[in-house]
Amino acid sequence: MAVRVSMTVNGKAVSAEVEPRTLLVTFIREHLGLTGTHVGCDTAQCGACTIHMNGKAIKACSMVAMQAQDANVVTIEGVAKPDGTLHPMQAAFKEHHGLQCGFCTPGMVMNAIDFAKSHPNPSEQEVREALEGNLCRCTGYHNIVKAITAGAKAMAG
Repeated sequence: MAVRVSMTVNGKAVSAEVEPRTLLVTFIREHLGLTGTHVGCDTAQCGACTIHMNGKAIKACSMVAMQAQDANVVTIEGVAKPDGTLHPMQAAFKEHHGLQCGFCTPGMVMNAIDFAKSHPNPSEQEVREALEGNLCRCTGYHNIVKAITAGAKAMAG
């Protein structure tokens, strides 16, 4: 038995018939074709699936699509400006080499954007604590911390 789910994703109204158990991350990737949101663990441990729902960072593998009914969802594909100009946090990750293989990067950026809204000038410790729900197996976090610190300052103006 399929159910209809409707929401706004990256500023566009979307709707689809899905199985009631369809995860939000599956809906985003398979039904909408937005593959920047990654599936890393399916247990909400790694943060690769982090998106924004109604302005807050959430892990899309930890909820079913029906829970996002009528929500406003933003994925990594929706943070840059329509002309391709990177979001300040994306630009900071690029400038400070805050990525290596890139698999965790979309989730890191989405989490960092939400974090920076309330931490315009974060300390290294605050950034490291905010990253506890996002795993990177390549970089050792040093440049990610630098990128988030710079990105937060750029977002604050």
